[in-house]
Amino acid sequence: MTFVDDLNRAHRELLDGTRKTVVLRRHYDAEVEDVWQACTDAERLGRWFMPVSGDLRQGGTYQLEGNAGGEILRCEPPSLLKVTWLFGPDPGFSEVEVRLAAKDGGTLFELTHTAEVPPEFWSQFGPGATGVGWDLALLGLGLHLAGGEKGVDEAGFHLTEEGRAFITGSSRAWGEAYLAAGGDPDAVAAAVAATSGFYAPQEETS
Repeated sequence: MTFVDDLNRAHRELLDGTRKTVVLRRHYDAEVEDVWQACTDAERLGRWFMPVSGDLRQGGTYQLEGNAGGEILRCEPPSLLKVTWLFGPDPGFSEVEVRLAAKDGGTLFELTHTAEVPPEFWSQFGPGATGVGWDLALLGLGLHLAGGEKGVDEAGFHLTEEGRAFITGSSRAWGEAYLAAGGDPDAVAAAVAATSGFYAPQEETS
């Protein structure tokens, strides 16, 4: 299975209100306990996602290296993890919830990210800015669960043919979710182009 094939394993949904909610749902061929540990154990998180530090328990705090941090609101092994997801000097409301359930000999994984998004940012990128990032993370989780030591090298992924195809395919898929949520077709097309350009910028030629 190629990385692009992996895109088709996920269901994407946008709830477009005052707060924006992106939902990713997919199946992994791994036991719930294994997926739970991969998502909550600091050593394993560092292998496929990002290095994390903090007091990793309910009521504690976490910090992803160079990225988001926040409070661990709920931690109910092996089925529910909910955290605040704060990044930047004035992040506003942002929460991520992960739910796991045994299904079809593996694990049904559902990630929900709800946030207050500045209108100018939303009008430029739509749900893809967040959605493509989570697609890349879930691809990395799948590689890890399948026995890989590392996730996706985001720094160089867009430079590969398959990486660009994955990113642009993810951006288009989030565009489809945006349309399904009632997005204006012209605004959706512009957001898809902007998101693809952000995650997979064209190489400069001399």
